[in-house]
Amino acid sequence: MMPGQIPLAAGSEGGTSPFFYAFLALFFVMGVVQVVRPQLLWRLNRPLQKPFVKDYDATEPNARGYAIQRVVGVVFLIVVGFLFVNALT
Repeated sequence: MMPGQIPLAAGSEGGTSPFFYAFLALFFVMGVVQVVRPQLLWRLNRPLQKPFVKDYDATEPNARGYAIQRVVGVVFLIVVGFLFVNALT
């Protein structure tokens, strides 16, 4: 391993595990959804809020909240891309 390289889960032959690439693909899809349609993620999380919030419809983010979610999604995609490139090298 080169200095500064992040150690990843190794497979039986010493390479990167195929499950790592599957997780990266899942994270990539989640990041794209967060950038393109953050409202979808909020709708998916609504049932999880029900036991904790009286009026979970009132907790929907406004336009600025969705903009922040998109920015975080872009940063998330950059990190996933970095991990993918690092796994290939």
